[in-house]
Amino acid sequence: MPVVLTSTEDAVHIITLNRPDKRNALNDELIDELKTALRYANDDDSLRAVVIRGAGKDFCSGADLSSIQKIATATYEENLEDARSLAELFSLIREVRVPVIAAVHGRALAGGCGLATACDLVIATKSARFGYPEVKIGFVPAMVSAIVRRNIGEKKSFELLTQGFEYSAQEAESLGLVNKVFEDEDFETSQIEYASVYSRLSPSAVSLCKSLLYKIDGTLFREALEFGAATNAQARMTDDCQNGIRAFLERDRS
Repeated sequence: MPVVLTSTEDAVHIITLNRPDKRNALNDELIDELKTALRYANDDDSLRAVVIRGAGKDFCSGADLSSIQKIATATYEENLEDARSLAELFSLIREVRVPVIAAVHGRALAGGCGLATACDLVIATKSARFGYPEVKIGFVPAMVSAIVRRNIGEKKSFELLTQGFEYSAQEAESLGLVNKVFEDEDFETSQIEYASVYSRLSPSAVSLCKSLLYKIDGTLFREALEFGAATNAQARMTDDCQNGIRAFLERDRS
């Protein structure tokens, strides 16, 4: 059985984590297949968004038992290589030209919560639960720390990452870690409707916005403005912008 399923609907590429009996726990195979699916989406010019979701009762419960057992016996170099593989996945999500949306139901815990947080946008059901419980077993939610700290303030980041408690979709939304919460029973339809917004927008403008937002992370204000000016000029040269200007002027004349 494939550990990742893919389909396309309304220019939205749907990537489904398909280990429901393991609560979609992460292992090497699943991480590698996720990377392959994301690279495919990046190369398909017809796509306008990606949705990552989970089969079964949960989005993703974190690392699976075999992966945790491997950590216990691995050398530092082996553990570093393993950690870098997950870091590569998080980085790849930001490099994909279209928005990548996590659609979370059930639980998103540990590495699963990290996966959701690493996405450009996060939507969730009302009953969804989130958490970084790694500290409870002496582990550190390390790579995702870079993302959490960019999303929310220092004090709340510290609390979430060092206390390891679960929190609700509503609390995640109030913190800015979830963009929108939907009713559980309508979620399958709602996630496609949410992602399909990008089918009606300029793909070049959305792609440039995404690239710019991540490029200005940690930059000085003047440097961020210069990046913005360069992106603005680049956007003006695209077919989408030229056609949009032409249509706007024609409406104005009429």
